[in-house]
Amino acid sequence: MKEERVKITTEFIKLEAILKFAAVVATGGEAKTVIQDGLVTVNGEVCTMRGKKLRPGDRVELGDIALIVE
Repeated sequence: MKEERVKITTEFIKLEAILKFAAVVATGGEAKTVIQDGLVTVNGEVCTMRGKKLRPGDRVELGDIALIVE
């Protein structure tokens, strides 16, 4: 699994935004689809809320990519 650390400068970042920011998906529409299809996990649990607020320490996984919020 490829791990990538994503540094944020705000209190939180939304799930759909981090997928786009880290270039895991190409568009917001693609982010919405993979999230609603249950393909994304947050801290080991499937998350279908695209507006889920992620804070430093959270881990997002999609396929063989893991994003760690810093």
